[in-house]
Amino acid sequence: MLLALLAVGTFRAAGWLFTLCVVAACVAGSLAVVGRRSVHGVLYDVIAWPLASLSSVPWVYAGAKQMRGGKSRREQGVVLSVVVTVALLAVFIPLLGGADATFAKLLEPLTPEIATDRVVQKIVLFVVVGLAAVGALYVLAGPPQPATESGNEPVRTLRRLEWALPVSALTVLFAVFVGAQFVALFGGDDYVQRTAGLTYAEYARTGFWQLSLVTILTLAVILVVLRWAGQESAADRLWLRVLLSAVSVLSLVIVASALGRMWTYQQAYGFTLLRLLVEVCELWLGLVYLLVLAAVFSLRRMWLPRAVIGTAMATLLALAVLNPERLIADQNIDRWERGKPLDTSYLSELSTDILPAIDRLPEPMRTQVRERVRAQLDADTWQSWNLSRADAAR
Repeated sequence: MLLALLAVGTFRAAGWLFTLCVVAACVAGSLAVVGRRSVHGVLYDVIAWPLASLSSVPWVYAGAKQMRGGKSRREQGVVLSVVVTVALLAVFIPLLGGADATFAKLLEPLTPEIATDRVVQKIVLFVVVGLAAVGALYVLAGPPQPATESGNEPVRTLRRLEWALPVSALTVLFAVFVGAQFVALFGGDDYVQRTAGLTYAEYARTGFWQLSLVTILTLAVILVVLRWAGQESAADRLWLRVLLSAVSVLSLVIVASALGRMWTYQQAYGFTLLRLLVEVCELWLGLVYLLVLAAVFSLRRMWLPRAVIGTAMATLLALAVLNPERLIADQNIDRWERGKPLDTSYLSELSTDILPAIDRLPEPMRTQVRERVRAQLDADTWQSWNLSRADAAR
């Protein structure tokens, strides 16, 4: 997963997408070097790699000192002499070159031009990558203690009445809300305007963020109950499965409602990166609820955190494969072909990933958008080569 996420930068030109993929790749790398879940919990597992990058410095120093101890005094003296020689030349050559133009002319073919900002950038990159590498080796050399399904668990304190009452209230509330959603769905635009005094697009816009917040808060409630509710008797386990499953299924319907509202809103007002991203987040939340249902039925939750993180990475990778910016451009052009307005200035702010979709536009609109997108291109070096930008530069 780490390698696949980093490979996105080779194929997609969208900077925001690659940034998200790099962050997700760091999380994947941390979970990979930790291996099995540890007794410290998933939050530690996610940041174990960066934490180890700091603690690994004394470990590397001790190892280097031990290696030096095995070398002869003569070998150590040669290495020190080479280092001192390079340092002296690095200091005195620029000084003498600046003091005499003739000497500087002689040195010109031998000394490359050095940009200070590039040198600093490479040094910082070397330090960061080096710390990441030794941090990974440090965790692999001394892996944290693995967790077990039954070990190190907190004592459960919630009796059935203590958790069943709020969960039952949520279940009834969600059932009434879902019923109202079905009435609005089948009633269509006329019913919504009569009841809420809004157009269907306005109705979709006003409810999406509230529904998204409801699904996130409900997920937190379910996870708290699943962690702390008592499971001593068969009746306790049955109540837990029935009520948490009911809330989860109703929450899935609310997720579907939020997705439907966002889709309607985008059809009315256009597609943007932000709207697409929140839509993808809702799809991922729906997948998380399916995982929660599996955890509720089995009453085992130790696997759940890593599964949630894994599905988040898989969702991000799937989004990269779909080419989100081209998808946005295609959808907005589809709307334009149906007689809706097209915001070409917004399309021009996107990356070269959208250029295949722009070919659908007539002239001169196609050339105008293409030239504005290509004007943002910088020359790629071999290290930063990108397929999308290379195609655009042809």
